[in-house]
Amino acid sequence: MASKATSIKLFSISTPQMRAFHLTWMAFFVCFFAWFACAPLMPVIKGEFGLSVAQIANINIAAVAVTIIVRLIIGPLCDHFGPRKAYTGLLLLGSIPVIGVAFAQSYESFLFFRLAIGAAGASFVITQYHTSVMFGPKVVGTANAAAAGWGNAGGGAAQAAMPLLMAAMVMLGVGEGYGWRAALIVPGVLMIVMAFVYYRFTQDCPQGNFTELRAAGMTIEGGSKGTARAGGWDSFKLAATNHRVWLLFITYGACFGIEIFIHNIAAVYYVDHFKLTLAQAGMAAGSFGLLALFARALGGWVSDKLAVNGNLNNRVVLLFVLMLGEGAGLLMFANAGSAALAIAAMLFFGLFTHMACGATYAVVPFVDKRALGGVAGIIGAGGNVGAVAAGFLMKGTGDVQQTLSILGVLVAISALCALAARFSGAAVEESAIATKLAA
Repeated sequence: MASKATSIKLFSISTPQMRAFHLTWMAFFVCFFAWFACAPLMPVIKGEFGLSVAQIANINIAAVAVTIIVRLIIGPLCDHFGPRKAYTGLLLLGSIPVIGVAFAQSYESFLFFRLAIGAAGASFVITQYHTSVMFGPKVVGTANAAAAGWGNAGGGAAQAAMPLLMAAMVMLGVGEGYGWRAALIVPGVLMIVMAFVYYRFTQDCPQGNFTELRAAGMTIEGGSKGTARAGGWDSFKLAATNHRVWLLFITYGACFGIEIFIHNIAAVYYVDHFKLTLAQAGMAAGSFGLLALFARALGGWVSDKLAVNGNLNNRVVLLFVLMLGEGAGLLMFANAGSAALAIAAMLFFGLFTHMACGATYAVVPFVDKRALGGVAGIIGAGGNVGAVAAGFLMKGTGDVQQTLSILGVLVAISALCALAARFSGAAVEESAIATKLAA
């Protein structure tokens, strides 16, 4: 019977595990590109609709708010229907508001579509779920972080590419008022194409698809003891009663939540505060997102290396250190006096932020193997809760710099939650045995 992969063969698509790895990060990339496609065009959209600072804050909050609900739901749906069907459905349904936002005619309609687009952010949970069921304990942290990081880079790519895509539309003869609209249709079409590719070329787990396995009377296994994985609502309930889930919910809100927040405000911040052009601001903001190409994977890889003997607590100590670095870097970014210093500080704290995201999901597969979907969904939702909280904080202060300074302090404090998530001796011993058996 097929089993979880014990190595990552990057240049191969001959196995179900590696096909899932590559297609899941590609699908995630497309979803994140679509999710953040509006952000770098906000200076133009702001002018067209005459948006106030409060309205922009509402749009930023809407962009991440609905994702909280969808992430909570999508994890258990993966347990029930399998990641293949869950991803296909999310891509197809998510493409509707992505294309729809191009036809918005008012602040209210734009806000509605921006809210609905947030569902695409739940793609992260499916990505982490799919790689978690495909790869063994020795490499699962690296697989999770690499797939998430490369997919996450879609946000950075959108920051850099969308202003250029809009300019290309204008050069092709599309009026300037319609250039941003034409550009926003592109990611919606890409989501539809990706849905068909994902459905055709992936399977749910090494043994096959959940539907066929259940029909054949086979148990879908999870965990080193062979305990059956819970499905649907049971998965959510199991995860919700685990205190480590809620501690990691907070830490993920403090790393991924900050990442989303920066994606949404960076371009406008560079234009308004440092007087950069739209293209310059897009490139600066894009550099933050493109760190995900390697930094998330680096966080997962380091976590795997530190836990090579199966000691799970080395993973949470790493997360603690990374979040302290993130908090310090965020304070430097908030107090940078020039665009050059701001970009340098952003790249510094961005490295720690992305690595912390990778390190968090290097812990997730070990929290409760019976409820992987529920665990991944709740912790993933924490990222969006953090982003929404940051949005409300900015709306309350009315000042981006002050908001960033406060967030830097809060991130450093939340690092303590990583230490509080330490595993018991029995769990550490079980993980060490499982790691040796999978070697």
